[in-house]
Amino acid sequence: MAPNDAATIAPSEPESVGGGRMSSEDKVATRPLLSSRSTSPSAASAAPVQESIEELDRRYAPYARRDAYGPMGLGPVSAAEAFRLAFAAVVLVPLRVVAGVLVLVVYYLVCRVCTLRVEEEREGGEGDGYARLEGWRREGVVRCGRALARAMLFVFGFYWIREYDCRFPDAEDEHVDQSKEMERPGAIVSNHVSYVDILYHIYIDFDISLLPLCLLKRSVGRLPLVGLISKCLGCIFVQRESKTSDFKGVSGAVTERIQRAHQQKNAPMMLLFPEGTTTNGDYLLPFKTGAFLAKVPVQPVILRYPYKRFNPAWESMSGARHVFLLLCQFVNYLEVIHLPVYCPSEQEKNDPKLYANNVRKLMAVEGNLVLSDLGLAEKRVYHAALNGNSLPRALHQKDD
Repeated sequence: MAPNDAATIAPSEPESVGGGRMSSEDKVATRPLLSSRSTSPSAASAAPVQESIEELDRRYAPYARRDAYGPMGLGPVSAAEAFRLAFAAVVLVPLRVVAGVLVLVVYYLVCRVCTLRVEEEREGGEGDGYARLEGWRREGVVRCGRALARAMLFVFGFYWIREYDCRFPDAEDEHVDQSKEMERPGAIVSNHVSYVDILYHIYIDFDISLLPLCLLKRSVGRLPLVGLISKCLGCIFVQRESKTSDFKGVSGAVTERIQRAHQQKNAPMMLLFPEGTTTNGDYLLPFKTGAFLAKVPVQPVILRYPYKRFNPAWESMSGARHVFLLLCQFVNYLEVIHLPVYCPSEQEKNDPKLYANNVRKLMAVEGNLVLSDLGLAEKRVYHAALNGNSLPRALHQKDD
């Protein structure tokens, strides 16, 4: 979840209220610049810092926040916004925290009951045994999972979700291959903006015969409550920097599960975020090839989060601060586009990079997203610069 500067495609103007384009006045209001006429020592010393932040935001545009809260959610806010935050912190946040913890605990208890006397397999990915639950156990995990995921979205302020279903194109369209259109996909591929993405996919993609599985950082599997839940969802846990045989085993497990989901109607589909990290929601990073090695169709899904003051994207601030600001918003918005199943050509089957790139281009066009060549290494550099730290050692390690 829980991402060559010259290679970045020129970004479009950032979005503002309701997803619209920001005017020059909006930009100034969001992040005020120091006047060039200022001659005070403090202003003179602050100017280079401000210019540095602006330059960083341009260079690492997919990870830059352009909402009312600025970089890392620590920018200056208006008096009205400060009052709204104070009111929400006293009245709204406590209620939502209690409700959210209750939802989480209830689902944990459901998962605990459904996994009684079930041995957890660890080979081929932690939690694989829990992913193969059957009968009443699986039905309990699925049905409660869908209901409680929607409840958690409601707690976070996503009262309404606007969906555009393009999975079934016009049958009269002569360019649509109907035989391919009915082919079952082996994986759901989605852009990655926030941890909220996973809640949505659990809510909408859960079924007795459709249990989305995804890749998560290994540390998630050890978290209280969330660890068991993620194992029941069938998640495969990976170590990002690992390039050992264990990593190759995970890659093989992913390919095998995707192929099984494509061939067997009742086999659970995989949910993958091929970008490998989150963005601010306006960009699409290069896709990893893991979801495309199986040479089977995939189901592309695009998530967008229109916003007025706070962008729900989780790309450059601490988790605790992001959750707090998200809970402080009276209403949050989510739009989802379900694209038709993408069936690879013979050339794409033989070239996973081509397959991944073509799906990425399609999603960028349909979702009005900007393509970028940045990745997780550049994201770490951006975070280090914002925090005033030296470049992380992980920068010199190849992305997953």
